[in-house]
Amino acid sequence: MEPKSTLLDKLRIDRTQTPAHRGAGRRGWPIVLGAAVLVGAAAVWIMRLGGHETAVHAVSAKAPGATASGARSAAGSLLDASGYVVALREATVSAKSIYKVREVVVQEGQAVKRGDLLAILDDSNARAALEQSQAQVRQFEASLAAATLAADDARPSFMRNSAQQAEGLISRDTFDASKAGYDAAQTAVLVAERTLAVAKATVKINQRLEEDTVIKAPFDGVVTMKSAQPGEIVSPQFLGGGGIAKIVDMDSLEVDVDVGENFINRVYSKQAAVITLNAYPNWQIPADVIAVIPTADRAKATVKVRIGFKEKDPRIVPEMGARVSFLGGAQ
Repeated sequence: MEPKSTLLDKLRIDRTQTPAHRGAGRRGWPIVLGAAVLVGAAAVWIMRLGGHETAVHAVSAKAPGATASGARSAAGSLLDASGYVVALREATVSAKSIYKVREVVVQEGQAVKRGDLLAILDDSNARAALEQSQAQVRQFEASLAAATLAADDARPSFMRNSAQQAEGLISRDTFDASKAGYDAAQTAVLVAERTLAVAKATVKINQRLEEDTVIKAPFDGVVTMKSAQPGEIVSPQFLGGGGIAKIVDMDSLEVDVDVGENFINRVYSKQAAVITLNAYPNWQIPADVIAVIPTADRAKATVKVRIGFKEKDPRIVPEMGARVSFLGGAQ
């Protein structure tokens, strides 16, 4: 190891620099000072940028499903959530069996009333089956009439033989043969009645099949989709293709939103709310909470909430994007 005196000599500052060297050192100070100022400014800028991002994240994390868009929120809003306009009552109308479309008498956007004609299907097979069953009814009615007549004819003979057998005027065998004939006639009448009843039931079935070829509106609404054209084959199995037409009851429109579990305590039934449609960002529609669905989505950690419109307007259509602002105090 080196002696302590040697180590101390190495640490001693050399004061023998020339004036030129000292001047060069003084000229380097402005450069160092400028670099320090630039580094400080960059640090301030980074800190401000980080703070701005934190504020944006705080707004975005207001609630799962909440909107952080530039749209104006309702005054006094406890919670904002986004969702869609949905129809509580809608139906895709199709055939009950396999039919060929003969005519479709409605167009998309047309308003219809319950019972209005939508389409006519080919009824040739249904009409033929109906006529056949009606002919069978007439046939079985004739058979019943014949059986009833035979039973009526057999009754006097049976009554007479019954009286004579009681008096011992005819043999037991003769009476038994008379009774068997009378019983067979009564049974024939019963069989004819039951057969006629089956035939009449078949007529009713074929009448319904005939009626099914005339497609009518199940309720008041608007035709939002026309899926069939004349000549196409439709059936319940083809509902994935749209059936014949889709009808929506515009009076049943509402908004469904998903609210995060952590914020569902701010929402309750009949709570006042404001709906803002994405298509009309400056139009605030009065609304209220219809119901909070009493179940949660495990995958999304949200609860579904139904919100109803207090005002009806033709500009509100299904599947529109919407934002809901829940008002009032939390329960």
